[in-house]
Amino acid sequence: MQDQLIEAALAAARKCLATRFKGASHLFVAGSILRGDGNAFSDIDMVILYPRLERAWRESFVLDGFPVEAFVQDPETLAYFFENDAERGVPVIIDMVSNGVILGDAPDEAATLQQRARQILAAGPKPLAGAPLDALRYILTDLADDLRAERPADEIAATAAQLYPRLIDLMLLGRNHWTGNGKWGPRLLRRLDPALASLTADAFRDAVQGNPAALLSLTDRELTRHGGPCFDGYRSDAAESARLPSSAKADDPAQAAP
Repeated sequence: MQDQLIEAALAAARKCLATRFKGASHLFVAGSILRGDGNAFSDIDMVILYPRLERAWRESFVLDGFPVEAFVQDPETLAYFFENDAERGVPVIIDMVSNGVILGDAPDEAATLQQRARQILAAGPKPLAGAPLDALRYILTDLADDLRAERPADEIAATAAQLYPRLIDLMLLGRNHWTGNGKWGPRLLRRLDPALASLTADAFRDAVQGNPAALLSLTDRELTRHGGPCFDGYRSDAAESARLPSSAKADDPAQAAP
């Protein structure tokens, strides 16, 4: 059954390349269906390469019954997103290219890009240090303080839901492993350390049910590994471009309304 699903997904991808993305040189087909663990709600992920684009884009559509997430790139935009993913420690596009099935008319170019993606994945994320580490410590410290206070159960659950993925980010990036969005965070933590992943999931489940003690204990432990809580003296500067000019009317008293 899974083999038939994979073949149907690949047929849909070939159709995409021939019709919807005419002029593209090749694409990478990825996602849970191609890995052999897809389900009725799984989509097909595609990274489509053109020789040159004005800009990259992402679009979603349904083809032959499959939901499709398409990331349309050229070599320069793909290099940008490789770098952006690596900087954040979340290798979304990198993973698709690294593990995708190649379709199209430029196998050598595609193989070179795939090899580059695999090298980036093997090298791992940048060490978690400096401003990114401080920002993550600050967010976790603030959320943990919110959990320590007496609150209604719905507020505890909402706060725990914010803290949980960020705690996983610290656990993974702090151990020099890639992290991921959504379901990928817990999944990657299970790959790295099944016992820690189970402990963290159980603590989150307890917190959502109104008992945050175990989740707070795990958070405190992880913060201690990386310098402790971060609040007093923390500073984050906005970009110099983060301003809008005042209107002349607002600045000029003569033009102000009486």
